[in-house]
Amino acid sequence: MQKAFFLLWVFATIFFSAAVAAQQEVIFATTTSMQDTGLLDVIIPIFVKESGYRVKPIAVGTGQALALAARGEADVVLAHAPDAEKKYIAAGSLRHRRLVMYTTFLLAGPASDPAHVTGTRTAAEAFKKIAAAKATFVSRGDDSGTHQLEMKLWQHTGITPAGAWYLQSGQGMGHTLRIAGEKHGYVLTDCATYLAFQHMTGLAVILEGDPVFLNLYHVLEVNSDKFPQTNAAGGKAFADFLVSATVQDILKTFGQERFGEPLFHPAAGQTEALLLR
Repeated sequence: MQKAFFLLWVFATIFFSAAVAAQQEVIFATTTSMQDTGLLDVIIPIFVKESGYRVKPIAVGTGQALALAARGEADVVLAHAPDAEKKYIAAGSLRHRRLVMYTTFLLAGPASDPAHVTGTRTAAEAFKKIAAAKATFVSRGDDSGTHQLEMKLWQHTGITPAGAWYLQSGQGMGHTLRIAGEKHGYVLTDCATYLAFQHMTGLAVILEGDPVFLNLYHVLEVNSDKFPQTNAAGGKAFADFLVSATVQDILKTFGQERFGEPLFHPAAGQTEALLLR
């Protein structure tokens, strides 16, 4: 009898410890740019030290990150696909969407510029020239925020990209940039990851400055009313941390020393309408 009680106590202790440990872990779904640029390595240790939570980051394309969170498989998500984010908010899977930071997209490619894109004023014009020349273009092809913008741009041109010149990596931004460098191809990329990988790829900036290239990052919390198994308190704590003065101050200078300019720009408390002007 005593042995049975002892085993019951052991199992109960293990179960309770596991439950406590689960509540101490925050599952953070995020974009590959956060990992590729090294920003996660800077901010997560600070949050862990200040909060006592552990953080499990899952760095994938924005589409995958949002889908994970919308299934209740994460506690908090950072994304840069505004249209998709708003759909999940409307569906009730995610909530408390807040602006964290922004960067820009750009079109990179070989310095020789075989499609003669340099001098064009818009991304749509550039894409038309690339397609007409059948110059190599490397797409992420992964439903990331970058890929979603790329598809919008092709849609604006009326062109459905296909053929040997159009490659899809199915991978994150860093890997896609490497492939573009190897293939001497054009690629749509966020500025931060481009700068972080420029020395590996040899790609040049072909076009930047189009207003459509503004790249907004929002943090969203998973709706714990719909997914009660999630760590709502931990998810909120991490979301609050991303918009805190601590992280916003880090963003002001992150990457400055190595690349000559910050990789991201703090935007907490600002509005999309103001940034889109």
